[in-house]
Amino acid sequence: MKITFLGHAAVLIETGEHNIIIDPFLEGNPQFPKNFVLPKIDYILVSHGHGDHLGDTEKIAKKDGSTVITNYELSNFLAKKGIKVHPMHIGGSFVFPFGKLKLFPALHGSSIIEGEQIIYGGNPCGFVLEHKGKRIYHAGDTGLTMEMELLSDKHIDLAFIPIGGNFVMDIENGFEAVRMFKPKKVVPMHYNTWDIIKADAELFRKKIEELGVECLIMKPGESIEL
Repeated sequence: MKITFLGHAAVLIETGEHNIIIDPFLEGNPQFPKNFVLPKIDYILVSHGHGDHLGDTEKIAKKDGSTVITNYELSNFLAKKGIKVHPMHIGGSFVFPFGKLKLFPALHGSSIIEGEQIIYGGNPCGFVLEHKGKRIYHAGDTGLTMEMELLSDKHIDLAFIPIGGNFVMDIENGFEAVRMFKPKKVVPMHYNTWDIIKADAELFRKKIEELGVECLIMKPGESIEL
């Protein structure tokens, strides 16, 4: 698998057979590498309805015929726009052509703003994606929650963890989350996009490596193989 960080919380996963993007906030994302060209996207995973995560979902899905995987309420909202959806909910899992996906609890909000209307966006979530024995956890937007201890027996190979504070976990809480389930590698996300979520990723890395966990500070557009 090739995993590319696209800034904020957007992550592209290329398996060689399928292309998956998580929380595709691209247009309007000051971290998104402007010359980056997305491949054709087969599946879009959306953790919740806020604009910096739902992002370009509608645009990409209509252009590429992508299937959007998200919670039931957000799926209904997108289906009314003519988008292909696969609704799921917290704790549910399903085997897709790209592998097994489980929706994991996240402690946050979820809403969609259209004009002056605020639409309920269902429960926010994270994702545990398993492909050929490798497991990726994308936490979405979340505060620290004891449910993260449930990941300790999942043998997570790569975890994307928010550290920006204010709306999500800060560095200290991100550290506590990683301590709970000890993934092999951690990538900090959802920080430094704007001043309100400013965080020192190097400090986070120093703390994480004290746990014996590898921390990768990925620049937007940078890729790793898993």
